[in-house]
Amino acid sequence: MKRVLVLRPEPAAAATAQRARALGLKPVVVPLFEVEPAVWDAPDPSGFDALLLTSGNAIRVGGDQLQALRGLPVHAVGDRTAEAAREAGFDVASSGDADVDRLLDSLDPNLRLLHLCGEDRREAQESRQKITPVIVYRSTARDKVDLAAAAGSVALVHSPRAARRLGELVRNKESVAIAAISTAAADAAGFGWASVEAADRPTDEALLALAVRLCNKPPPE
Repeated sequence: MKRVLVLRPEPAAAATAQRARALGLKPVVVPLFEVEPAVWDAPDPSGFDALLLTSGNAIRVGGDQLQALRGLPVHAVGDRTAEAAREAGFDVASSGDADVDRLLDSLDPNLRLLHLCGEDRREAQESRQKITPVIVYRSTARDKVDLAAAAGSVALVHSPRAARRLGELVRNKESVAIAAISTAAADAAGFGWASVEAADRPTDEALLALAVRLCNKPPPE
């Protein structure tokens, strides 16, 4: 069984590693980024119909400003994000295990959405809703990253930014297989890796299922 590199920031990295162990994988946690809170002011909630959450980080590091928005229902991308919102006392109106575009397609086009997001984010594709982004956190690249365990591993890539950063840090790409959470993340990885494949759904569970397959894939003859 090959090692799997868990590259996402904490505390999500620990949760992914725990799921990986439950599947019989051997995770090595090497976060490429650290999540830090940003200075932000909560807008008047009366100007919005709901919150849009695409990452649980917005809830985990959003701070006291979240209190002013507690009355707004949440539309969340991913069950983990929805769970974080519920634990923080928010009412989750809907959640989806696909990407943000599919979630928005399922919502009323007239909604005014407040998107609590990170500094590095992907814009929604031709959204019908009016979306106001407010940056509540940022992911800062770590200067010192020990990737000695990368050789011969399967790297779990949770974002295009992580894929690009990994490419900057790894020298012997030909020995590393990339398991990406989305096609965008796979495309950002570039060339030169042993293999690059994207999960069939943008969820941690689908990504780990891909990692299991790659770890058990026989070497080429």
